[in-house]
Amino acid sequence: MPSRTRTGPSQTAPLVVDGKALAGRDPYDLLIIGAGPAGLAAARGAAAAGARVALIESQHLGGNSLQEGCIPSKTILRSAQLIAEMRNAQSFGVGALAEIKVDFAAVMARMRRVRDRILRLESAVRLQETGIELHVGRARFDSADAVDVDGVRLRFKKALIATGSRPLVPDIEGLADAGFLTNENVFELKLLPQSLLVIGGGPLGCELAQAFARFGSRTLISHSEPLFLPREERDAAQMVAHALAHDGVEIHLNCQVVAVRREGGRKHVTMVNDGNRSTTVVDEILTGIGRLPAVQGLNLEAAGVDYDAKTGIQVDDFLRTRNPRIFAAGDACLEHAFTNTAEASARIVVRNALHRARQRISA
Repeated sequence: MPSRTRTGPSQTAPLVVDGKALAGRDPYDLLIIGAGPAGLAAARGAAAAGARVALIESQHLGGNSLQEGCIPSKTILRSAQLIAEMRNAQSFGVGALAEIKVDFAAVMARMRRVRDRILRLESAVRLQETGIELHVGRARFDSADAVDVDGVRLRFKKALIATGSRPLVPDIEGLADAGFLTNENVFELKLLPQSLLVIGGGPLGCELAQAFARFGSRTLISHSEPLFLPREERDAAQMVAHALAHDGVEIHLNCQVVAVRREGGRKHVTMVNDGNRSTTVVDEILTGIGRLPAVQGLNLEAAGVDYDAKTGIQVDDFLRTRNPRIFAAGDACLEHAFTNTAEASARIVVRNALHRARQRISA
């Protein structure tokens, strides 16, 4: 277990440490690639134990969950829930307005305010105050015990890959040219689309389909499988399907989107359902067919780390890679892409990497 005592930088410390000045120092006890839920949880846990910690992030602190995942989605879902409650108020003996007006721009502005408020809690200054050294840039392994961050070489005793995941975009003729939304840009919408097609019947697609339907969009879900929410219990999936239908969401099962073309500012979508070909016209398309581990560009071969483009970093039950110095956590290696799962796996890595524990992810 590391024995260093960290006091953290002063309030006047720069937001990002001088990587070149640190390059010649002793190796980091724990070097973490990715500042999402897993990376942040590991960095805090390791720093609290007195370890010298480097946290590398190429985009923004907080990762997908804060920027493009549960925080923005749950915030707009709250607005959608209020709309549904007002519409159903009469059944509870409460008078409600005959017409409920939705200010979509105000809904999205509130979401951004909530997101920004939480983001301030994950600021670079706060991280550095706990003794975490933050490096902004893209990390690439150049050996079994070192990474290159935009030209600066950082060595480590142990490392954690916590790079998260990215949207899986379906291979559909004309989709890229027509334009589409993913969780990475749907929360930047300023105007409510009059109609929305959600490709994929997963959790994110379902919750956003319901929200947009409640806001007033004509909303459709196209799901390629015969069962809705196939990973869930059938009774639970059926309840969700009934709730979506109650809100006006059209669900098309066993339905393949085969082509998209843009015409007159709208998207003409060709679908095949049980062998029958049809076309629907929508304003926006949201893809939600799943996610892929974000492991590209890390030069994992140089570190002796095995990975698969679809399933991510290959780890054992202790979250170790083939290189015993390097661990992985969160969406980069686990099947279930949830924030709490990512954070729990990161805590296991800290115990196993720094405290020589042998805690299993399956326990």
